Amino acid sequence: MLPVELEKYLHEHIPLSNAMAVSVVSAELGAVVLRAPLAPNINHRATVFGGSASALAILAAWSLLHTRLRAEGITSRLVIQRNTVEYEQPIQGEFTAHATLEQPASWPQFIRMLARKGKSRISVSSLLQHEGQVVGRFTGEFVALGTQVLT
Repeated sequence: MLPVELEKYLHEHIPLSNAMAVSVVSAELGAVVLRAPLAPNINHRATVFGGSASALAILAAWSLLHTRLRAEGITSRLVIQRNTVEYEQPIQGEFTAHATLEQPASWPQFIRMLARKGKSRISVSSLLQHEGQVVGRFTGEFVALGTQVLT
């Protein structure tokens, strides 16, 4: 999936991504990177609102799974089951979320379970960065429900 296609999908199907002015930096099978500016995500201290940072990390993680499933010709309902975010320092400007699978070797098992049971879980992590520095860490468990093979 091309970055412009993923960005359009996010803005059309997840309105918060549009309100946050999220853009897709890259969308590859190994990683998805999303970016957001400070202005629509600012808090009363002139830094990024924690909810916006968390939302960008979740969007990046969700987008990684969405992109990987689409590449395999599968569509599935993806929902987050649980997550944790560690905020290491205030974010004072544009920020990114770089999502990867927690354990890349678990992907084939995730796909097999989804095909067999119609439900599967997988963990994804996102690093929040500002000006090249890690400013937060996200870990989330996502559930894929149901499958449909794309034609």
